[in-house]
Amino acid sequence: MAGRLLPWTTAGGRPCYLVGDGTGYVSRLADDIEAVQLDMAEDLLGHAGALLAERRVTSAELRYLALRLTESLRDVTRIAESRGARLAEDKGRYREGD
Repeated sequence: MAGRLLPWTTAGGRPCYLVGDGTGYVSRLADDIEAVQLDMAEDLLGHAGALLAERRVTSAELRYLALRLTESLRDVTRIAESRGARLAEDKGRYREGD
């Protein structure tokens, strides 16, 4: 059983992993946080589109947007990596059962 990459990091920025069957409290919490992160990414994309459509945008506004987009992309990338690893693990389990 491989560990699940969680949608948060340690205080030092290192990845956090959970070993388990995916049915416990921490797994459900991770699922909820991933859902919030994906919703926030979608909202941020909408805000980015609106801001970039404006003719007058300050460099401070663009910098703030770039920082938030970077954070969001990092979160979404971590979610994709975690889910991809779990899909690969599931495929391996199904192949063993054939």
